[in-house]
Amino acid sequence: MKLDEYGKPSAEMSGGELVLKPDVVGLPSQMDILPMVDLNIFPQLVYPISVENPEAKLAVHRSVDKNSILALFAVRNPDVGPDGLTEEDYFPVGMAVMIHKVWETENGNLKVVAQGLSRVKMLGLRGEGNGVALVETLPEPQVDHESVRHLVLEAKRLFGQMADLSPVLPFNPIQFGAGLDEKPGLMADLMMAAMPLKRIVKAEYMALTGVEERLTRLLEVLTAEVENLEAGRAVTKRIKDNMDQRHREMHLREQLKAIEAELGDEDEESSDYDELAERLEAKQLPDEVREAAEKEMKRLKRTSSHSAEHGVIRNYIEWILDLPWMEATEDINDLSVAREVLDRDHYGLEKVKKRLLEFLAVRKLTGGAKSPILCLVGPPGVGKTSLGRSVAEALGREFVRLSLGGVRDEAEIRGHRRTYVGAMPGRLISGLKKAKSNNPVFLLDELDKMTFSAMGDPSAALLEVLDPEQNDTFSDHYMELPFDLSNVLFILTANVLENIPGPLRDRVEVVDVSGYTMEEKLEIAKRHLLPKELERHGLSADDLAITPEGLRELVESYTREAGCRDLTRRLGAVARDAAVKKAEGNEEGQTIGPKDLNTILGPPRHMRELKAAKPQVGVVTGLAWTAAGGDILFIEAVAMPGKGQVSLTGQLGEVMQESAKAAISYVRSRAMEWGLDPEWFKSHDIHLHIPQGAIPKDGPSAGVTLATAIISLVSGKKVRPDVAMTGEISLRGLVLPVGGVKEKLLAARRAGIKKVMIPEKNQADLMEMPAELLKGLKVSTAKTLDDVLKVAVIDAPVGRNVVRQPLAAPVQDDSQLNSQDDWEALRIQPVQPRESELNPASFGLPVTAPVTVLETASNFN
Repeated sequence: MKLDEYGKPSAEMSGGELVLKPDVVGLPSQMDILPMVDLNIFPQLVYPISVENPEAKLAVHRSVDKNSILALFAVRNPDVGPDGLTEEDYFPVGMAVMIHKVWETENGNLKVVAQGLSRVKMLGLRGEGNGVALVETLPEPQVDHESVRHLVLEAKRLFGQMADLSPVLPFNPIQFGAGLDEKPGLMADLMMAAMPLKRIVKAEYMALTGVEERLTRLLEVLTAEVENLEAGRAVTKRIKDNMDQRHREMHLREQLKAIEAELGDEDEESSDYDELAERLEAKQLPDEVREAAEKEMKRLKRTSSHSAEHGVIRNYIEWILDLPWMEATEDINDLSVAREVLDRDHYGLEKVKKRLLEFLAVRKLTGGAKSPILCLVGPPGVGKTSLGRSVAEALGREFVRLSLGGVRDEAEIRGHRRTYVGAMPGRLISGLKKAKSNNPVFLLDELDKMTFSAMGDPSAALLEVLDPEQNDTFSDHYMELPFDLSNVLFILTANVLENIPGPLRDRVEVVDVSGYTMEEKLEIAKRHLLPKELERHGLSADDLAITPEGLRELVESYTREAGCRDLTRRLGAVARDAAVKKAEGNEEGQTIGPKDLNTILGPPRHMRELKAAKPQVGVVTGLAWTAAGGDILFIEAVAMPGKGQVSLTGQLGEVMQESAKAAISYVRSRAMEWGLDPEWFKSHDIHLHIPQGAIPKDGPSAGVTLATAIISLVSGKKVRPDVAMTGEISLRGLVLPVGGVKEKLLAARRAGIKKVMIPEKNQADLMEMPAELLKGLKVSTAKTLDDVLKVAVIDAPVGRNVVRQPLAAPVQDDSQLNSQDDWEALRIQPVQPRESELNPASFGLPVTAPVTVLETASNFN
C-alpha cells in the first residue's frame, strides 16, 4: 500500500486498476453496505470479493471516493435481490472492511480485495436503495488471558485434530505462532474462518462479541466437526482394510497356486477350469459361438473363484457347452411307420392324421426346409398334445412340451440379460438343452392362454421363433448368440383360435381337431382308455370288464365333453372300486353294467338335453358350439301387453344381442307379407330368453333360431320339436354360414333330434363328416329364412303372397298423390293364397331356393 506525501488516503488509476491508500483513523458511523450471501471474512483476513449487482458497484465506488471503508452484512434469504433488501433481511452484526484494490473485469464486474477491520452492528438504513447504513463499531473487548487459557488450549488441541483429519482446510491459524495467544478472540475468529461451515453458523457466530462466548461456541463446533471426521475416517479405514484384505488374499492365493504347481498338486478350481477347457475343445461349435466361449474362458481364468463374477461366467460357459449347437437326431422318414404310430395312438381324427402325414411327406421330399408350422385347434381332451408326441415318435425325434398357459413375461421366451442377478435363458433354450438335439419336436401347448403385462408381450417374442424366414438366427437375451431353430419342428395347440393374436395366427397353419362322436368315444374307451386305467391300478382284463351297454351309459350320463378327459376320470373311478375289492381278497372278476354305475359313481352327473315332447308356440330348438363341444339350447319367446319393448335375457354377449335385433327388424319388415299385423309390435312387449342363464353365450349362429321364435310367437304357429337349427340371419333374410357344424350335429344326435337345419353355404362341411355321424340324421340346408320356416313351423305363414295395386297413371313423384285414396292404393294388401298364386314367379318376385334334404352321407358319394 502506498501513501501520498501527506500520509492521507488517495487513489490512482493505472491501466484500469484502482490502487487505494487506506486511512489510519477510526471507523465512521455511516458506511456503504455490500450485501453478502456467505459472510466468510473476519478481522485481519484479506479476501477477494466479486461484485456484480449495479447497486453494489455504486457502493464500492462511493466508498473508494470517501474513505475506502465498506460494511459487509450477510443476508438471511439469499434468494432476495439486493435492490429490495430491508433491515430485517440482514443479520444484525457484520464486518467493516478496508478496500485495498479494485479492478474491472472484461464482463463489467468488479473484483475487490478487502481486509477485515472490526465487527459493526447495524443501527438502521439510510439513503436511496438502502445502500448506506448507520453502524456501531464493536471493538475487541479486553479479556483476562488466564480466565480463557483452558479454552484456548482446548481449541488448539481440537483444531489440531481436525487439521490432521481434514486435508481441505485453506489455512491453519495455529501456524501463525505464539502471537495468537495474546489475542484469543482473534484466534477464535481465524479458526471459524478456516472451517468449511454452513453460512448460518458463521453468521450467528459473527453476532457473538464476548471472547469467552466466542471460544465456547468455537469448541462446540470443533467437537462436532472432529466427531464427524473421525466417523468418516473410520468408515474409510474399514473399506480400505477390506480391500487390502481381499488383495492380500488374492496375492496369497496366487502364491499358493504357484507353490502347488511346483509341487505337482492341483486345486479344485484348476481342475474345474481344465475340465471346461477339455469340453470346449471337444465340443462342435459354430465359429462365432466358439470365439465367444474362448473369450469367456480367458475371463474365467483371470477371475478369482471367490468372486461373484466367477460363478456368472462359469454358468454361462456351461450353458454354451450344454446346448446342442450341432447335435441332431436322424429322422426316420418312413410314412408307413408314421401312419402306424398315428393309428395306434389315436382312433378317429382321420382329417387331422391325413394332414400330419401330408406334412411329414413334404418334409421328407424337401428336406424339411422352411416347412409350415401347424397349429392344432380344438376342444380340451381331443388328443392335441398326444398327436404332437406321436409325430415325434414317428420321426424318431426328441419331444419337448412347453406350456404357454399363464405366461405373461417376454423373458419366459427370450430369457433374462446377464446383467440381472440370477439370470437364466428362456424356456425355449432350456427345452433344447433338455432335448440334447437341435431338431426336436417342440410342442407349444395352450397358445391361446398367453397374456401380456408391463413386463412385455410373450406373443411378440414368439413371432421370430415361429417365422421360418428368420428363426435360423434366434438370439436369447441370456446367450446373446444366434441359435438355428430352423431344424426344430414346432407344433402349436390351442382351444380357441380367436384368442391367438393376429400376427401370430398369420404365421401358422390351423388344423381343426373336432370333438369325438359317441361311437368314437366308445372305441377309444375300449382300445385305449380302459386298458391304460387297468394297468395304472394293477388290474387285468380278468379283474374288470365293462359291458357295451355299461360303457355307453357311462359316456352318455356321466360325461359331457368333446374330448375324453372326463371319461378317463370316470373309468379311473370304476377301476379304483375294482382295485379296492381285489385288495380285500375278492379274486372274482367284475363285470360292470349300467345298473352298477349308480353304485360306483352315484347318480348320473349330466342329464341329457332331450328334444321337446310336443310342439309349442315361441319355443325353438337351437344348436350351439362351446369350448367343450356342441350343445342344444331352447330359445323361448313370450309376449305381453306393452309399448313394443324387447327384453333379452340369458347372459347374452354383444354379438348375440345384435343377432336378436337383426331378427326382430327383419320380421317386422316382412310382417305384412307373412300376414302378420304390424300394429301388434307397437302394442306388445317381447321377451326372448335362452335358458342356462348362468352360462355366458355369444355368437351370431342363433339368429335364425331367434327369428323363428319371434315369427312363431306373433303368428301363433307352433314349432316342430324334432327340428333343430343354426345359422346367422341378415337383414335381407339370408341364412349365413356358421362354424362348429360337427359339434352341433353331435349335440343334436345326443338329444334325439332327427332333423337339423344348417346354412346352405355349410353344405361342404357335411362332406367331411363321418358316415356314422350322419346315419339316421336328416340334414336340410337353407338359403333364406323362408326355407327354415317351411320345415320347422307347422302351417308356416307363406311369404310374398301379396297383391300390389297399380295406380291409374304412372306416378312421377310424391306430389301427384293428392288424395287419401291414392295413398291407400299403394299399400300392400295381404290376400289368401290361391292355388294359381302359390308360385312367386307369377308376381315377378325371385323364386326361393328349394330345401335340400340329405338323408345320409351316401348322398354325396
